[in-house]
Amino acid sequence: MSPHDFHEAQALYKKHFHHTALHTVRAPGRLELLGNHTDYNAGLVMALAVDRFITVAAQPRTDGKIELVSSLFADSEVFPADEFKKNPAAPWADYVKGTLAQLHRRGVHFTGFNAAIHGTIPMGAGMSSSAALEVATALVVRKLFPYRLTPGGLTTAPVRNQRGALPPPSPEERLEIAKLCQAAENQFVGVQCGILDQISSLFGMAWSVIDIDCRSLTIEHAPMPGEAIIVCNSGVRHELVGGEYNELRASCESAANKLGVKTLRSVAIPDLEARRDHLTLREYQCARHVTGEIARVVAGARALRENDHEQFGHFMFQSHESSRDLLRNSTTELDLLVELARQHPGCLGARLTGGGFGGATINLVRHHQAADFITHMQQAYEKARNIRITPMVCQMVDGAE
Repeated sequence: MSPHDFHEAQALYKKHFHHTALHTVRAPGRLELLGNHTDYNAGLVMALAVDRFITVAAQPRTDGKIELVSSLFADSEVFPADEFKKNPAAPWADYVKGTLAQLHRRGVHFTGFNAAIHGTIPMGAGMSSSAALEVATALVVRKLFPYRLTPGGLTTAPVRNQRGALPPPSPEERLEIAKLCQAAENQFVGVQCGILDQISSLFGMAWSVIDIDCRSLTIEHAPMPGEAIIVCNSGVRHELVGGEYNELRASCESAANKLGVKTLRSVAIPDLEARRDHLTLREYQCARHVTGEIARVVAGARALRENDHEQFGHFMFQSHESSRDLLRNSTTELDLLVELARQHPGCLGARLTGGGFGGATINLVRHHQAADFITHMQQAYEKARNIRITPMVCQMVDGAE
């Protein structure tokens, strides 16, 4: 764990609660390299866990209450450990409450605790600060009140060693925690997201791409080429709770239903074209994007294996064009960022990342030209939009701990 993240969370905890926290966990944000809106269609996604984090410092308390403080919000949130209700004045706490509600539903016993939350993931940038907060919540509860989740439910809790530390969750446990956190976002927060974000935060690996098959829930890692990964935040914050995300999912599910399949993963592009008349225009557009995007993930993985970074970059540009023209989850600002990136000779590929409707672009840039690319993007975007951006170079990191 980065000493800086650890110390910031611990300092926040001590400032508010006046003593040192017992446990600290950290969950990374994620970038989706290829595979936009394919996860809830049981498709394929290529993702990265990156060095921006949600860190939570916590300690039990004895009065049956939970108190949360955050470095990003002025007011704390206090509620009973067995009562999870939304507070419109503190929507950020919904991700914690939703995760706690899912743990409670699965029989995990926990009592009151204090928690200080420190974040370095830009909010509203499409890097999944929400999933990282859900994952960090599940893991800090595991440290405070040990539990072990399996597909069949709770089993014997892990045992602390002589130093008071628990063994890390197994891959099987991590997958169950990912499902739990996804359910928190679906059922409590109200965003019908797939499982990409939670898996990415839990299964990250340094210097590696995470290849996720969202139908079989198999996860593999592949070495990432030594190019720079640079994020450009458009300055337009996306709010997936607003409904656009859920509408896209509904259109995809409606298309699958009319095509007689469980999910769009089972539809080949020729079959979709042959049955296009069965769908509304919007259903067809969403289905065409998803089927094409899944094919791009397959082709992109092959390009990386063959060390063909230029071809991989072309797939990134194609992905953005499909998101823009078919899925229609881009914005004028995201489109501009991609076009400005395309103009730079060091940029191999660029596309929106995350749910869309604002947020950021991910850019694959030749390593030795990264600094010049950042200067180019700052100057060109400020000239066009009068907005000063600070592009971020992101490193690939291990999953939550």
